[in-house]
Amino acid sequence: MPVPYWDDQRILLAVLRAGSLLGAARVLGVSQPTIRRRIEALEIALGVALFTRCAAAVVPTQTALDLVPHLEAMERASSAFQRGVSADANALAGTVRLAASELLGVELLPTMLESLRTDHPMLSIELALSDRVEDLIEHEADIAIRTVKPTHDSLIARRLGVSKVGLYAKPEFFEANGEPRSLEQLRECPLITPDRASDDWATLLQLGYPSHSAKVVLRADNHLAQLAAVRSGLGIGPCHSMLAKRYQLTRVLEQDFNLDVDVWIAMPESSRNIARVTAVFRCLANAMRPLLNFEWVMHDSGCRAVGVKGGRSPA
Repeated sequence: MPVPYWDDQRILLAVLRAGSLLGAARVLGVSQPTIRRRIEALEIALGVALFTRCAAAVVPTQTALDLVPHLEAMERASSAFQRGVSADANALAGTVRLAASELLGVELLPTMLESLRTDHPMLSIELALSDRVEDLIEHEADIAIRTVKPTHDSLIARRLGVSKVGLYAKPEFFEANGEPRSLEQLRECPLITPDRASDDWATLLQLGYPSHSAKVVLRADNHLAQLAAVRSGLGIGPCHSMLAKRYQLTRVLEQDFNLDVDVWIAMPESSRNIARVTAVFRCLANAMRPLLNFEWVMHDSGCRAVGVKGGRSPA
């Protein structure tokens, strides 16, 4: 059997993800006839049918669907290979792939990456934003920011601090709707809640967040969508205190609803001697620690950090 080229297998994965030849062509920036020819050539090389053709679309066979995990593993290996050869291991240059949740990736990391680029202009960052835990062991990413403690022995992990979560809304919201004085009264307020995220619901319910309320105005599992809803004045919802202060949100029921979320940074032990990875690891850790261990107070002239009890001084 002829050995298929990875580029053909990459095209197969793109078609499977996009659900059509045209969709894959748009993603890869090539023509639809080129995609069709490459898929047909791959089928000949493998000696199996990968799609069933019909007038309107191509339907993957079970053989093609069974190949998806292998194709994704090859994609990860190819990406790790390209990052590995992007620069010498001792050079502060090349590509580093960083994984974080959408909330952290959108709200916190961009300003940190700006200062990182200023210090190390030859570095290039790939930012993977997902609430799914990227697998550092399988080299899906070089560094990950996580809110659960990494436990694998082959990872280097550092606890950066605690992000405090409370219930917030816009000041104007309370002027129009009043302020709840208890968790029971919270049931009568317009609320922002998770939708189907069972882990999020379990945490909130344990803290006394209403499980049923006739006044829920938005259900969303995406934390960015929840934050946007709170910022827009739709209702009361959970929010990280460091973000609430940035957007000048008002906290309620501070004595009744408190959640501390540990934040960790991790990288593979095998990357310890790769200068670009350790540089990004160190820069992000130094940038995030003050945010997590210090309260941010708004002033007319901007933000300044004020130490809180038990916090660490910035380096």
